[in-house]
Formats: sequence, C-alpha cells, structure tokens
Amino acid sequence: MGRVSPTVSAMSSLTEKPPTPGSSLHVESNPTVVDTSDKRLHELGYQSEFKREMSLFGVLGVSFCAIGILTGMSSAFQAGLFSGGPLGLFWGWNICSVFMLLIALSLAEICSAYPTMGGLYFLGWVYSIAMIFTGTSGNLSAALYLSSIIELYRSKPLTRVEIAAIAWATNILSGIINTFGTKAIGRMSSFNMWWTLGGTLVLVVTLLVVTPVKNDAKFVFTNYQNFTGWSSRGFVVLLGFLQAVYTLEGCETAAQLAEETTRAEILAPLAIVFSIVGSYVIGIAYLVTLLFTLQSPTSIQTTAFAIPIAQLYFDALKENRRLVVMCLFVVGLSQFMAAITAFTASSRLLYALARDNAAGRSGVKGSLLELNRFQAPWVGVWASVLVGCIVSCAYIGSTIAFNAILSSAAISVMLSYLQPIIIRVFWPSALNEKGPFSLGAWSWTINVACFMFTLFICVLFILPTAHPVTAQNMNYAIVAVGTLVMVVICGWFIWGRGTFRGSIVSTSDGPGKPNERSPPGNEDPEATAEAEYVGECDGV
Repeated sequence: MGRVSPTVSAMSSLTEKPPTPGSSLHVESNPTVVDTSDKRLHELGYQSEFKREMSLFGVLGVSFCAIGILTGMSSAFQAGLFSGGPLGLFWGWNICSVFMLLIALSLAEICSAYPTMGGLYFLGWVYSIAMIFTGTSGNLSAALYLSSIIELYRSKPLTRVEIAAIAWATNILSGIINTFGTKAIGRMSSFNMWWTLGGTLVLVVTLLVVTPVKNDAKFVFTNYQNFTGWSSRGFVVLLGFLQAVYTLEGCETAAQLAEETTRAEILAPLAIVFSIVGSYVIGIAYLVTLLFTLQSPTSIQTTAFAIPIAQLYFDALKENRRLVVMCLFVVGLSQFMAAITAFTASSRLLYALARDNAAGRSGVKGSLLELNRFQAPWVGVWASVLVGCIVSCAYIGSTIAFNAILSSAAISVMLSYLQPIIIRVFWPSALNEKGPFSLGAWSWTINVACFMFTLFICVLFILPTAHPVTAQNMNYAIVAVGTLVMVVICGWFIWGRGTFRGSIVSTSDGPGKPNERSPPGNEDPEATAEAEYVGECDGV
C-alpha cells in the first residue's frame, strides 16, 4: 500500500499555541479536560474534526479486518501451493510472520508518536492509490467467491462481464457502507472479528470431519511442489513466501483511523501489533487444516472454478455443494468486509493529502475535505469507488493487465512500509519524538531487520514466477509499479513541488498556513538536509 514517512521539519518546528475559543480541540464534559489525543493532534498543527468513536476493540477490528486472514490465505493459496507446495506454505508462513511482526512494531512506534489520519506517512499518493487498488482487488475477489457459488449450480462459468458487474456492485456497496462513517465501520469491523473467529472454527471442523482422506504430517511439513518451471528449489520456495506476505499486509490500517480513536497514541499502535499476532494464530490453524485436507494440487491447477480454493473445498468435502457454499460464503463475506476497510483507509489518506494542500483545492464545494453528516470524508470514499469501478473494467478486456494493476498494490504496500523504515535506519534523529509505545534501545536494530526483509520482498515481488517467461506468464507488476511511481514523481515536480510545503496548520490560529520554520541562516545544516529529504518523500 505506498506509504510515506512523517514530515520531520514540520515536527521539530511546530510552535505550540494555547487553544483559542475558535479551536476545535475535543473537550470532554468537563471543559478543562482535553482528550490527550486531540492535544497531541493540536501540537502537530491539526484541529480535531472527527468524533473519537473507536475503542481498542473497534480499531483492532479494523486492522484485523484489513489483513483479512481467511481471505488472504484462501485467495493466494494456489500461489504458494504451486511455488514450493506445503513446504513453502508452512515454513514461509512462520518465517514471514516473524518479520511482519517486527514491521508492525516499527510502524506502531511511529504511529504512537504521530497519531494523525495521514497515518505513518502523514502524506502519500503512492499509498493512497495502493489502498484504492487493494479495495478493488478485494471486491473482485468477493465477486469471484460469489461467482464460484453460482457456478456450483449452473453448467457453465460466468463471463468476465458478469464477474466485473458483480465487482462493480461490491465496489458501490463498499462506498455506501463507508458513507455512514466511523461508527458503522467500527461495528462492521467488530462483527468481522467474531465472524472470522467463528468462521475459522467452522471451516477447520468441517474440513477435518468431512474429508475422507487426510494427508500425513510428512506431507504437510515437508512436501515440495513445483509448477513454476524454475529448476532452483530454493528460489521456488522463496516465491511461495509471497503468499504469507500478501496475507499479512494491512495491519497499519489502524493508523488511518487515529483521529477517530480514543487515546489513539496508545490504542492504534496496540491494534497494529495485536492484529498481526491474532492473524498469525488463526492463520496457522487454517493453513494446517488446508494442507491436511488437500486432495490434489493438480486438481486445483486445472480447476474451472472462478477462484481455485473452491476446488479444494469441492474435493475435500466430497462434492457436497451445500458445505462448499457454506465455506465460500464464510470466506467471501470476510473478503468483502476487508475491501470495505481498504476504501476506509484510502478515503482518510486522500483527506490527509487535501488537508495539507497536496490534493486539489481544499476550500471548494465537493473537495476531499468535505464531510457528510456522519463525519465521513465522502468525496474520498466515492473517488475510491469510481477508480475501483474503472480499474475493474480492465478485467473484461485483459486479465493480464488487471492482475498487473492489482499486484502493484501488494508491492506498493511493502514499498510503503519501506519508506518510513528507511528514515528510521539512515536518519534516526529525523523521528526523534517518542510516543507512549516505544521500542527503546531495540528500535534501530528492529528497523534494520525490517529494512532488509522489506527490500528483499520488494525485489521478490517483481521477479518472474514462471519459466520460460512468455507474454502470458510475465510478471507485469514491475511495469505497473514503475508507471505508478513515475506518475507520482512527475506530479511532484510539475505541480506538488510548488504547492506542498509540509504539514499545514489547520487550527483556528490560521487554517491552511504552513508550519513555522527557522529563519533563513539559522538552520542546522545536517538537520536541514534530513528535513529536505523527508519533506520530499512526504509528497510522494
């Protein structure tokens, strides 16, 4: 999802001003008591414009929902199965989970220090677009689950146009739900937590009880499969790691709701970390069950179902259509809710961009800063839906082009993790402010490990997954990501460089004014160099 690092110069040069009568700092029933999160927001140069209606359970549910453990594991299962088989799937899940937890710890520390709607990056066009693509991908997957259910009862598969039409409907429904604001999203996310827990239990029990022939432990933990054409065993297993990374992306979504969460500097970081922990536990139970009940990898490769995991259910459940429908419905609904949270994140990020004059004019009717009566940034929501529907049209013409666009979202997520981590590793003094959630002396070491793993995964994501490489099996993600990055960079030099000046003070002291900086000639050269580097990253 392409996140960008927090602005350093703006952080260090903020001038604290006492609240004035026009300031919109959130005040409790006792007017002398100010919510600590709103106070911190004011220190960062922003006014509180959203109701803080998210509790720990709610914001944890959002991150947990965004990860979508059942959906990621199911939708990408065949990718890992064909690249390393059970060996790569099981050990890749355990190894990647450790590093994704380290990334979550690093991002949580940044979120605790800068609990704003812009999240870990304050601003970031790459991340915003990646979130829109992620929501689009999720809604298409939901359409594929529904298509697979329909295909169980009809003689021929759905056409691309029919599947795209279902995807458009899910995109629009995602927008409608997001229009009802934080409270609706919080309730949906809380429901999704229980749905995932209960659904995992139902899937595990059903598969283990009904499956006639189960694999032994040797198959589950050591069996190697290779459908890629590559001869290098190690490289093939590493390709299978991508399934685990793809599944565990999304923990940072809690940061995008920081301005709608009570005690955000504490609860949002906790949500980021514990969503990974919870997802690992549920994921390992579900993954091991799938591997024990897998009947035939070849059957999954040659399936006629819209989504390959449906073939695993169909084979394992002895072609019992009702049980297959139940499994597909459990995962499909979870997939749809995960897509909703992606549009939740993208709309908040677009709002954060507009608030700092990095996305159009903020003072006109219908701008990205306009909130509806539910305090939802509805323009950003429906902009995400519109782009999602347009991208879904590509599925009709070419699945290769569509998959390239959506795979770029997965890479952009890792690139987004990489950007603030780079700052933490090479310019540690740039983010010298600490929040209640701090890694202490372990911070730099953890960030170095995160940097190395994330860089490695980003390279792995763009390598060809099949050999020999042809026009049909080429990994076009590098083209999509390269195009996205070039568009954003060109936008920065053509337009953004002249309009964006770091975070903009939106308090009553002067909406839309740049944060105060040191007078020319009085800056520390080293600090200025760091600030200029990070400031340019913020506009990307």
